[in-house]
Amino acid sequence: MGSINKEHLAKLLNEYKKDRANTVARHALTNADIQTVALSKNSDDEIDFNFDINIKTMPVTNQKASGRCWIFAACNVIREKLGKQFGMKNFEISQSYLAFYDKLEKLNYVLDILIDLIDEDYDDRALQFVVQSGVGDGGQWDMIVSIIDKYGICPKNVYGETSTSSGTRYINQLINAELRHFASDSRTVKKAKGMDAVLKLKEDYVDRFFKALVSCYGLPPTSFNFEYTDDEGKYHLEKNLSPLSFYEKYVGDELHQYVSIINAPTKDKPFMKSYTVKYLGNVVGGKVVTHLNLPMERLKELVLAQLKDNQIVWFGSDVAAYGDRVNGIWDDRLFDYKSLLDLDIKMDKGDSLDFRASAMNHAMCITGVAFRDGIPSKWKIENSWGDASGNKGYYVMSASWFDQYTYQAVVNKKYLTKEELAAYNAKPIELKPWDPMGSLAK
Repeated sequence: MGSINKEHLAKLLNEYKKDRANTVARHALTNADIQTVALSKNSDDEIDFNFDINIKTMPVTNQKASGRCWIFAACNVIREKLGKQFGMKNFEISQSYLAFYDKLEKLNYVLDILIDLIDEDYDDRALQFVVQSGVGDGGQWDMIVSIIDKYGICPKNVYGETSTSSGTRYINQLINAELRHFASDSRTVKKAKGMDAVLKLKEDYVDRFFKALVSCYGLPPTSFNFEYTDDEGKYHLEKNLSPLSFYEKYVGDELHQYVSIINAPTKDKPFMKSYTVKYLGNVVGGKVVTHLNLPMERLKELVLAQLKDNQIVWFGSDVAAYGDRVNGIWDDRLFDYKSLLDLDIKMDKGDSLDFRASAMNHAMCITGVAFRDGIPSKWKIENSWGDASGNKGYYVMSASWFDQYTYQAVVNKKYLTKEELAAYNAKPIELKPWDPMGSLAK
């Protein structure tokens, strides 16, 4: 322990100047960004876009400047089922409709938490976590189920995008400023008028939030006509559907057949146990966010079982690590920081979770896989960043990247063993609000 020794720095600098590789690296890095210089092409031949299982899917979608990936990925799973059912080659569920109600429900959810914490000191860790996290675009699979259960779904042509739904930065800033205002205001109101007045104050906030969201997202539909042309050119029209009746008629209980499985190899989370995270959710009284923790090999077996049944897989991973958006590649061999800067950022997966070096931050869909000697060697990914990046919006993910940076997948529970299903259905162990497995896909 102690301060940095300047004489030691001078010695290091002298040694640095003597090494020709340092000069080459410095010249390169003063004229280009680190990732460009560190990019390695050694694995290109192993990550092309050829796959043994390659599920045919509709064109990619675009979440634009928003953190709605989890909604887009879930809508992609649902639309593939509806596409097969109705014989449609292209179809989108309104992501904006679901985002509208998700935002409203999250507001209500967080206001309730702030009321629960109203007697805590302002610097209480849980309170500070809630007010700092606020309300954002991100979410989890069980959260989309809660929203759809309550509000249903509708086609995108019924409720399209707006400037705010496609770019949520400013509405999020305003909403969170108001949430923090409530956190402060509610305490003053309670001291002066009691808890009943606080509950009345909450109603006022929710009402104003709703009106603000309608102004930014548009009037939410109460009824619509469902019209489409099938792949044989035949026109279809069904009148007077509501978002909820459309969902109940054509999707039904399907979403409840899926469960979230995770790979969190940390000491505090034994495998074959289910977990939830305190304060993680959106709909008060909705589905509890629940994860079954499994070894990575088993998680992959379950993902493969669903792919082999020609069903795509919603999954969550850390896309901030080792990604090439231009070419659509995620590969942990993609950038050689060790040779360039003598920096070794790779960590054990469990340690990277414990020390916040990595966590799930983005949801997409797995639509294909390639094998070498019967073992997955790469995976095909449907993203929601539009068709201008990657291979018309599709990406390829190396096997080693999948193992290290994939944390969650959603699979039909019919693939689980009786023991796994029992573990999932057991009362989940509640993790602290700031646990990395409470991270939201954005």
